Amino acid sequence: MTTEEFQLPRSRQANERLHAVIPGGAHTYAKGDDQYPENLAPVISHGRGAHVWDVDGNRYIEYGSGLRSVSLGHAHPRVIEAVRRELDRGSNFVRPSIMEAEAAERFLATVPTAEMVKFTKNGSDATTAAVRLARAATGRSRVAICGDHPFFSVDDWFIGTTPMSAGIPAATTELTVAFPYGDLAATEELLARYEGEVACLILEPAGHTEPPPGYLAGLRELADRHGCVLIFDEMITGFRWSEAGAQGLYGVVPDLSTFGKALGNGFAVSALAGRRDLMERGGLRHSGDRVFLLSTTHGAETHSLAAAMAVQTVYAEEGITARLHALGERLAAGVRDAAASMGVGDHVLVRGRASNLVFATLDEDRQPSQQYRTLFLRRLLAGGVLAPSFVVSSALDDADIEHTVDVVAQACAVYRKALDAADPTPWLGGRPVKPVFRRLA
Repeated sequence: MTTEEFQLPRSRQANERLHAVIPGGAHTYAKGDDQYPENLAPVISHGRGAHVWDVDGNRYIEYGSGLRSVSLGHAHPRVIEAVRRELDRGSNFVRPSIMEAEAAERFLATVPTAEMVKFTKNGSDATTAAVRLARAATGRSRVAICGDHPFFSVDDWFIGTTPMSAGIPAATTELTVAFPYGDLAATEELLARYEGEVACLILEPAGHTEPPPGYLAGLRELADRHGCVLIFDEMITGFRWSEAGAQGLYGVVPDLSTFGKALGNGFAVSALAGRRDLMERGGLRHSGDRVFLLSTTHGAETHSLAAAMAVQTVYAEEGITARLHALGERLAAGVRDAAASMGVGDHVLVRGRASNLVFATLDEDRQPSQQYRTLFLRRLLAGGVLAPSFVVSSALDDADIEHTVDVVAQACAVYRKALDAADPTPWLGGRPVKPVFRRLA
């Protein structure tokens, strides 16, 4: 099927319905139809394993499932079974369920670098709780974020630093400062400039590149020397790097860390974990000022906690992290070979750890291009590949990888034509895709 023949009339109608009742047409900006070629944003009907079906009846191999949250594949039998067992037993009570103790004990056995844990429903709540806790513990106001990492929270302390800062007081944003990833000297200079003012350093411990040798240990030393709290945002690295996250893989222990995404395989659960003396400030067994740490009506919903425990069991018993890496390595090699064979190996790039691959689309001058991304996405969609990234799930099989590589090769052939013409416009089919963070719609 050519992209000219590929149409999504029902998805197009469904997108109109979504925009009529939901600001942005989705509940996460990264899922918006502006992230896809014009009129080619599939609206999903259902998913199973590594595949999803749209309301037009098309089946896709799906990557980046649920914004990286579904790492075992959709409707994973062992997870669904664990959830189903809890559904008839009630989901929320006026006192804690015994499930809360079991889930916390299981999490701390999986992430032994942490001493206490508190569950909530989304990553933003967890990272904001970590920041609040760091401010309370240190008596300081400034937050130092890694400026090279794209997202930490929907809350003011982070969103105020992005182009979508409307509605956020400048006084709040001024309390957030940034440091570059991998540069200890620059971070030390920042801490010296704001000596005694920085409550915490918060970063993803790893991203599209591996941490430079000694970097995370160096941050640990800097945080200790300057009296600030070291926070690892493990929303993405948790489970995909190791079952215990990047801290488990690299052997550097943060004061606090946050987990989510893969933890529930699509069910709503995330976690704030860390040192007992810090975490207990949000509890009842200390003598200092109380910290309103996390208090959410639905934070300990029983079936979501059951899902989290099942996910941890599957990861441990089936060697999921190793499988994710093996699948990712196979996919990355195939995509690179396909791009090279079509003469675009310097323009279609695969980056990141094998378990968390993204791709870059570069123009004639080898600069990142939303137009070339649009061209590439159109060809992938027409070939039955839904891939805002190449982040794998363990449900993929060899046939899925082979089909993806074949479709990528076809897309790269068109990419080459656009490069030769020095103009991708004829292959866009409408406006280009847009970055999530921008000031105007």
